[in-house]
Amino acid sequence: MNFSPDDTIMALATASGAGAIAVIRISGKDAFAIADKVFRPKGKKKVSEADSHTILFGEIMDSGAIVDEVLVSVFRNPKSFTGEDSVEISCHGSTFIQKRILNLLSANGCRMAKPGEYSMRAFLNKKMDLSQAEAVADLIASSSEAAHKVAMHQMRGGFSSELKVLREELVHFASLIELELDFAEEDVEFADRSEMKTLINRINTKIDQLIGSFELGNVIKEGFQVAIIGEPNAGKSTLLNALLNEERAIVSDIAGTTRDTVEDEMVIDGIRYRFIDTAGIRKTDDTIESLGIERTMQKAEQADVVLLLFDASTYDSDRLKSEIRNLEIRKKDIAKTLILVANKSDKTDENVEEKFSEFDIIPISAKEKTGITELTQQLTDFVNLSALEEDQTIVTNTRHIEALRNAKNSLIEVLNGFDNQMSGDFVAIDIRKALFHLGEITGEITTDDLLGNIFSKFCIGK
Repeated sequence: MNFSPDDTIMALATASGAGAIAVIRISGKDAFAIADKVFRPKGKKKVSEADSHTILFGEIMDSGAIVDEVLVSVFRNPKSFTGEDSVEISCHGSTFIQKRILNLLSANGCRMAKPGEYSMRAFLNKKMDLSQAEAVADLIASSSEAAHKVAMHQMRGGFSSELKVLREELVHFASLIELELDFAEEDVEFADRSEMKTLINRINTKIDQLIGSFELGNVIKEGFQVAIIGEPNAGKSTLLNALLNEERAIVSDIAGTTRDTVEDEMVIDGIRYRFIDTAGIRKTDDTIESLGIERTMQKAEQADVVLLLFDASTYDSDRLKSEIRNLEIRKKDIAKTLILVANKSDKTDENVEEKFSEFDIIPISAKEKTGITELTQQLTDFVNLSALEEDQTIVTNTRHIEALRNAKNSLIEVLNGFDNQMSGDFVAIDIRKALFHLGEITGEITTDDLLGNIFSKFCIGK
């Protein structure tokens, strides 16, 4: 990201388009001076004279003409989001007014901020570390209670604090190893190898916990994919409509109505789910339907959980077993992600649970919307929310996972070095690698390319 940190930047901080109000954010060394050029206060103090964290009422002026009556919030460095002098202009939400003020600020020395530039300045001015800055973007993008909670925990430094403890302990021993190198000729050991092994094993255990949390973290961030599969006319589209409580998919008695996937989202107990209604699985000579069935199997392979929907009034145990075996051929571990749903349970006089007693099934009637609550509860049980309830750190970022894995591999090399009686200089290299990878997460180790890649994905104004 090429930009000058000496520039004073501006951007619309609220969503684009008309609204009741809009907020325009200015940040940089000339923020107060530029604001004074366009703002006429109703009181005695100008922006440059106001105390930090105060609000002034007045008018935005353009060549003697009033553009709008506004409120101006003043934030003096370093007590601002960016760590710089900052001003926020709250104006009326007319798009004409917004553009007029932005053009006026531009004419007086501001330039438009680039995506993520405010957060990048906050990082460079040590207002937050890199993982916290990334959590800002996650917070803005959060579309469920769970995603919001995880992002808030990281933005407030929960993840950073755990990494800081790990790094500090490792740095202590690394310094002792480095000290040994200064006294190599005297053949002394300052770092107790057994203590070092215990520490590394403990750090690796913690890293394993963080890596293990990514499965849940990814589900929370990206949503939980649920594929609804089964034979034609099993009621898959009716079930999708019942789950979403709207007529999202076309329902028909004609077999093979759904020939492509139909997807939609909903939030259940704070988790975002993406439900995928698929083409019915059967043998067919229809080319289009065959393509739909192939997509069905692909979605089943990719999904976090598969709902195998079958007609309880026509199925028996042997037929259900056969269908499960066919799925296992395509996805060997499907048993871990499979929920058996017996639809049309209201159309049979038999006790459905007794009829399929060797299976763990959920009897429902998608048409009558019975059993849907039990089904959604089963979905919630698939997602381990205990970590959220205990406020544990959950990793949601692929970049963080890669860095953690690299750090663990370096620490394993340190242990191998101890076991093979390697000299301190080689051990020190591997320890430095581990510290490097842990530092990549929080931004203690950065490159311009890395920063550009991260912050370019932010929205303008943040």
